[in-house]
Amino acid sequence: MSSPTVGDHVVSRLAAWGARRFYGYPGDGIGGVVSAIGRAVEAGEAEFVQVRHEETAGFAATADVKYGGSPLGVAVVTSGPGAVHVLNGLYDAKLDHVPVVALLGQTATPALGTQYYQELDLVRLFGDVAGDFVFQVSAASQVQHVVDRAARTARERRTVTAVVLPSDLQDADAVLEVPHGHGYVSTSAVPGSLPGAPRPEALAQAAEVLRSGRRVAVLAGAGALGATEELTAVADRLGAGVAKALLGKAVLDDRLDWVTGAIGLLGTRPSWNLMQECDVLLMVGTTMPYSEYYPPPGKARAVQVDVDGTRCGLRYPTEVNLVGDAAETLRALLPLLEGADPDPSWREEIAGWNRDWRAWGAERARAAADPLNPELLVRGLSERLSDDAMVAVDCGTATSWYARDLDLRPGMLASLSGTLLSMGGGMPYALAAKQAHPDRPVLALVGDGAMQMNGVNELITVAQRWRTWADPRFVVVVLDNAELSFVAWEARAMQAEVPFRPAMEVPSLPYDRYAELLGLGGLRADSPEGLDAVLDRAVAAREPVVVHAVVDANVPMIPPHVTREQLVSTAKATVKQAVSSDAEERAGAREIVVDGVRQTVGAAARAVRRRD
Repeated sequence: MSSPTVGDHVVSRLAAWGARRFYGYPGDGIGGVVSAIGRAVEAGEAEFVQVRHEETAGFAATADVKYGGSPLGVAVVTSGPGAVHVLNGLYDAKLDHVPVVALLGQTATPALGTQYYQELDLVRLFGDVAGDFVFQVSAASQVQHVVDRAARTARERRTVTAVVLPSDLQDADAVLEVPHGHGYVSTSAVPGSLPGAPRPEALAQAAEVLRSGRRVAVLAGAGALGATEELTAVADRLGAGVAKALLGKAVLDDRLDWVTGAIGLLGTRPSWNLMQECDVLLMVGTTMPYSEYYPPPGKARAVQVDVDGTRCGLRYPTEVNLVGDAAETLRALLPLLEGADPDPSWREEIAGWNRDWRAWGAERARAAADPLNPELLVRGLSERLSDDAMVAVDCGTATSWYARDLDLRPGMLASLSGTLLSMGGGMPYALAAKQAHPDRPVLALVGDGAMQMNGVNELITVAQRWRTWADPRFVVVVLDNAELSFVAWEARAMQAEVPFRPAMEVPSLPYDRYAELLGLGGLRADSPEGLDAVLDRAVAAREPVVVHAVVDANVPMIPPHVTREQLVSTAKATVKQAVSSDAEERAGAREIVVDGVRQTVGAAARAVRRRD
């Protein structure tokens, strides 16, 4: 057997950190590492997932960690263009605090500095996204230290790190035992201990604030995932209502009377009410950015729990900041909350808000649309998901319908590009979820713009790999409204502008037939009639299925609290469109007005009538 190479050493050392799945695309700049991964795959010690584009390698490596597949994501890309391409997916990891290591190829050592082809200064290029640790290896004896530091930094700080490897060095003989001498460093591949609970005095201070509340609100984010039992116990002790940031949607069952669902621009009216009416706020694992959706400063006392102290007090003036693991901290806090005296009517009020909101949501979904109401479709999916389903969502109007209309239950997993909010993440997320848990069903909810961005390409990856999955159920729902609807609504509500049609239009593509071309299942939904049958067939299929759902672009995304400025801006844009010389634009304006009335005033009135 030949001696192990530097590439072999990199792969085996990452395995010691729990990273055995690699997402990437080959090239001569990273060839030595890819060959080493191949040898590890043959030995049953690694898995390589070849994606269609380096950007999706970054997204998939991020999602692999989010769905619990690996403690550390790894993206493997070549030098120059490959390294440039992966940046967007890595920024998704950085902004959502997910540990990912990027292995980057580089021009051969003798050619560095000669303006050789594909030569870029990758240390400088990655100095922001991998700012906590980025290093270009120049000697085989550095590998152990560099890989250990990259993996340790990524895991401990929950961020992105990068290792740059010149192509010639990757095939050099590895130095597995670092010399014990001056100028050499031996390191450990053992992770640090998990964070625990804060100091007793800090817990006591937090408990005093929380016990003082009669109408307590909790805001839970991604940092609360894995702390469902502890969060429930604390909420019950305080008689609290709980709102959820998008990345924390899977923390609690959406159907509970005291859970108000999503918060923010895409959130629910009960979450808005919860924040406006509470007197104490407990934030757990979240830095939800929309400050206008928090209680007005000074109205509520506040406590924050986060594993990273630098994120405490970032969005709201907190009195006590508890730095520690969410589950451990809440468990330690619970016995100190004895004596809390919540207002017994608080949860009843929250339940009433939820009943009204759900009734209104059901009426919105039933509202007539041309050709299909997207909320009706997503609610139909919600009813059919199994308890072990994993959901991947792209950014756009799909995010809004996911936030409001898809109920997550205990055992489900769900995620998206939550802070970067990048289009194009839905399909890589779905793929990574399936690679992490090939025995569980997946639903990908993707808009037509995002699907054309890179989703159609990653369907090729699905077609390549699905027969290796223990459970072949993989449903991709493409919401086709022929425009970039989220951006169009932003133009109306924020800029008071008629959307620039050539910039907003998305060309038609038969997604169901494209799936069939790849050997996958294809279904089409373009009216309420027959929708149930289409969805039943999709979730029961024993092969991946693409549902081409033709939905109405004019179904309005109504914020839970509509400001005067948003109303005025949207009205101005609609009036501009209505007086346009273009007949199609005038018709579109009429549809917006009709749909807006139907979805707001009409749906609310019908909800009240049904409730009464």
